[in-house]
Amino acid sequence: MLRHYDRLGLVRPTGRTVGNYREYSAEDIRRIFHVESLRSLGLSLRQIASALEDPGFTPAALVGDLIRWTEERLEREQELLQRLRAVDATAPSDWADVLRIVELMHGLDSPDAARRQQAVMAPAEDVPVPVELLAGAVLAEADTNVAGALRWALARAGEDGLDSLAVGARSPDVEIRRRAVAAIAGLPGDAATTVLADALGDLDSTVRGNAALALGQRGVTSAVPVLVGMVVAGFKDVDAAEALALLSPACEEQIIAALVSALASAEADTAVRIRLTQALVELPGPAALSVLQSLARDEDRSVALVASAFVELRTDSQRRADRRGEELP
Repeated sequence: MLRHYDRLGLVRPTGRTVGNYREYSAEDIRRIFHVESLRSLGLSLRQIASALEDPGFTPAALVGDLIRWTEERLEREQELLQRLRAVDATAPSDWADVLRIVELMHGLDSPDAARRQQAVMAPAEDVPVPVELLAGAVLAEADTNVAGALRWALARAGEDGLDSLAVGARSPDVEIRRRAVAAIAGLPGDAATTVLADALGDLDSTVRGNAALALGQRGVTSAVPVLVGMVVAGFKDVDAAEALALLSPACEEQIIAALVSALASAEADTAVRIRLTQALVELPGPAALSVLQSLARDEDRSVALVASAFVELRTDSQRRADRRGEELP
């Protein structure tokens, strides 16, 4: 290395010994240490020469470039590491297996959505799709159809991809959080439920709402406030009302109290109060019917008409059920 520095003129010895060995002074040694220090930051020898020889050389711009280049290199290496781990997860027995996995990766990375979907739905023969690869793909997938195929494949794999999806659910990127929660909603198990419950506090209403709908299907009553909020906001309000109906056997009083409170808060908003009235219709039992009967006398005529119609339907349904009961032996 010292001979190379000498040839480049980067560090030249002060003199030579009688035996023609290079002789370095204390100043030469300091320069060698300077060169090595700058090399450790990733500077090329040409950049180091400019830094040491040019009195007007300013390091700030170069250091900024070095930071950017290093970040890009680390990103490429992280992608390579993920690919290697995906290949390793399939326990390939020979290079043919490795090549089939690489082909699958290329399919998932294709700019063509149809090609990506085909890679998920019809992978190469005898090649299991690595779950971590699926999880990473679903977090990056913007196409609705491909994302659906990826979620389907992940759901078939069980909880294995949950760790990667849970990281996505905490991403600063709201789109990634939305994709993560949509995928986690299809996974079984208590661990997935825990991640969904954490998502109820997300700042994004779509993330909160999709988490609440999934939790409603799982019987988790902590989703009730978010579900009622969805009815108020008109975001997937029909789905939210159905989820509340599923939860009603476990917490009927809580749900009705939340809906009644929301009705009072939305006193001047007819559309909101009609949606809340429709949500009450989904709830079985006399308590919800009692609230509907009260709303049938509401000062807002539109609300009163909707509530009256639903009360009549409920009453007729009950009469028919009673008659069928009487006819039974």
